[in-house]
Amino acid sequence: MRTDRSVLSSVAWPSDWRTVPLWAMFDRVKDLGHPNEELLSVYREYGVVKRAGRGDNFNKAAPDRNIYQLVDPGWLVVNRMKAWQGSVGISPYRGIVSGHYICFRPSHQEEERFLNWLLRSDIYATEFASLSRGVRPGQVEIDNDFLRVLPVKLPSVVEQRRIADFLDTEITWIDALLNARERQLDILKELWAARLAARVEDMISSHGIIPLRRVIRSVEQGWSPQCEDALAEADEWAVLKTSAVSTGVFRPLEHKKLPHSLQPDVRYRIVDGDLLMTRGSGSAEHVGVSTVARTEGRNLLLSDLLYRVRVDRGWNPDFLSLMLRSRPVRGFMSLLMRGQSGQTIKLRSEDIKGIRVPSVPVEQQARLAIDLAEEERSIEDARAAIERSSKLLAERRQALITAAVTGQLDVTTARPAHDRDL
Repeated sequence: MRTDRSVLSSVAWPSDWRTVPLWAMFDRVKDLGHPNEELLSVYREYGVVKRAGRGDNFNKAAPDRNIYQLVDPGWLVVNRMKAWQGSVGISPYRGIVSGHYICFRPSHQEEERFLNWLLRSDIYATEFASLSRGVRPGQVEIDNDFLRVLPVKLPSVVEQRRIADFLDTEITWIDALLNARERQLDILKELWAARLAARVEDMISSHGIIPLRRVIRSVEQGWSPQCEDALAEADEWAVLKTSAVSTGVFRPLEHKKLPHSLQPDVRYRIVDGDLLMTRGSGSAEHVGVSTVARTEGRNLLLSDLLYRVRVDRGWNPDFLSLMLRSRPVRGFMSLLMRGQSGQTIKLRSEDIKGIRVPSVPVEQQARLAIDLAEEERSIEDARAAIERSSKLLAERRQALITAAVTGQLDVTTARPAHDRDL
């Protein structure tokens, strides 16, 4: 164990807690059987490890059953590349994991619920990160040798059960609040979609529809040279990622830095007011998403994964972007998409020209765009408040877990979550 890298030694553990290496409690399992279709369907629905926290990063199922490994209840599974993100825990039932997981069979009796909370605490997430090494740029993998001798801090089995009982109850309560916040966010998202759809349908009823080919001058793709996966300085050049557009809100910091050895192709420079659209995705809902660029003074270039739609005849790009995000217009758009789920679904430039939008007189568009933007902003403000609340809840949740499993919180005297101001 690289004690100079360990963060566990920085914790003031209770003096009567023992230190046990991982190998003393679990045996590595290397020869695992292949799952059947029943177990595969269970994995697709639930995931093999009980989710102890929101934002957990577990692999999704793939069609090929041979890439999975069988595990039994009580086994410890650790994702080589994502343990530091929370993809580690004790399996609560017989199921499967992908080949990215290291599997361990228990060899010594401990309270598995406590171990599940302990290994998913902030302190162990940090330790897993310190034990990971770079595999390739942007990717790390936990070192198997260091994982095997990982020190595990344990109170008595009675105390383990007491802590696990406390966390099972408290975290269930906090998770219920977090789930309620998620439902509120979904309701607000649906509210805005329904309101925008109703407004657009009224416009279509009043003014009819018009194909985009009659109101745009051109549709162009950009340029995607080999770039650095880094944030460019304000005076440097960068190429936009798809994520700069795919949410429907322009995000100028979603880009890759253009190497100094490459000269920017200024034909593809993004300017404020450009109407941008996603070109393709594995999911239809992410194809044809549009937004209007607000560069914040940055030197940004259009990538070949995005379209720039140049509007003509005085049409307002903010108005047009709102129309393109509405349900009625996306209904037209879906008929023009090429490809199917599981493959790349695309819109060709000619397809975009066939999209139909409300034929609102140009002199009314700016005012309508402002009114709709204000209505959307009020809903987004409510969403932002809920998201801040959820973030605080998640932080308190993790802090509670870490305090309990490190002995810093006396669970016998702690106030229940529902009695605290959450």
